[in-house]
Amino acid sequence: MALVNPHGSKKKLTPRLLHGTEREEEIKRAQNLPRIEIGSREKGDLLMIGMGAFTPLTGFMGKEDWEGVIYEMKLRKSDPGTMWPIPICCSIDAEQVKNVKEGSDVALWDKETGTLMATMTVEEVYQLDEKAKREECIHVYKTDDMEHPGVAMVMGQGEYNIAGPVKVLTELDYPEKYGDYYLHPAQARAIFEEKGWSTVAAFQTRNPIHRSHEYLTKVAQEVSDGVFIHALVGKLKPGDIPADIRMKCYEVLIDKYYNKDRTVLGVYPLDMRYAGPKEALLHAIFRQNFGCSHLIVGRDHAGVGDYYGVFEAQEIFDKLWPGALELRPLKMDWTFYCYKCEGMASLKTCPHGNEDRLVLSGTKLRRMLAEGQVPPREFSRPEVIEILVKYYQELAQKGVKVEIKKGAYEDLPGAKK
Repeated sequence: MALVNPHGSKKKLTPRLLHGTEREEEIKRAQNLPRIEIGSREKGDLLMIGMGAFTPLTGFMGKEDWEGVIYEMKLRKSDPGTMWPIPICCSIDAEQVKNVKEGSDVALWDKETGTLMATMTVEEVYQLDEKAKREECIHVYKTDDMEHPGVAMVMGQGEYNIAGPVKVLTELDYPEKYGDYYLHPAQARAIFEEKGWSTVAAFQTRNPIHRSHEYLTKVAQEVSDGVFIHALVGKLKPGDIPADIRMKCYEVLIDKYYNKDRTVLGVYPLDMRYAGPKEALLHAIFRQNFGCSHLIVGRDHAGVGDYYGVFEAQEIFDKLWPGALELRPLKMDWTFYCYKCEGMASLKTCPHGNEDRLVLSGTKLRRMLAEGQVPPREFSRPEVIEILVKYYQELAQKGVKVEIKKGAYEDLPGAKK
């Protein structure tokens, strides 16, 4: 059996990253183009477009696609009818828009590093006033509360969007920093094919893997050819554990506790949006592009605070129309360590009461560590705990105080408060 097809009507990857002489010539040409500075969100999106992870997109969305995505979860113009859950747009402010003309080319520069990222042929310039931004927030994030990091991102962006195809000129230091873990969709597909896999379960992670995560991935290995642990290394919210520390945790865990013949570790450069159900669909789309047939979806996938229902990210897959995705969700119940079962279990498998269960979550793990507590062995593997304890001790020595708010779903249903 073959791997699943890439997303979109053409079922073909659409990478936009230039190489060799073509890249060198485009870099020279870009020096004479109007300079547009972009933020972290656009930078991450560009890198995903460049490697083909956002297939079938070849650039940033115009107004028709923006409207189709927020109201219907469908592209209207670039690939009509194709499911897409979150706008992928390039925002600029009123000052920068003076340098842009429809039908002309611009150079996109990373605001943070001053790096030339890409060139764009501007097919459209359109305005999003505060009302339109709020409309996007309500439909994508289900809230316009500025405490939500995704809402703050949208409401803080410029009032104009520019749209059009891009030519991506760099991947920054990601390939050097992450080496063989930094995979393009075509590269991941080649690895899976070499292993003889046709069913691949992707595991989305922005946290160190604790015992609950490990349990989910190993259940997935039982029902598929292999698991793709795919870690986000783009921008996170304050208090999350940085990528270099998490990579050490992933490496030691896979080395000591996973069947390496059935496990592939990769990273990708996107910023988290914390859009819950809609972000679960975005995760599904680009994992399909990477060749994955399934996405592990547990409780509060890509959530933040209490903005989404505990299993709402699973339920949204049931609302899709036939053919919207080839990838299927692997829906996992609430998991925990049960002292009476003497191992990992879930609400579907464990007959015991809440008093016998240790609930695991990335938020709880971070808060315990930030407060100087050493999590019990049942919470995470000792090698992982050792790395994380050392990291938080170093923060404390530097006088860095990390406050982690209580997560919305740290307690099992029916647990005593």
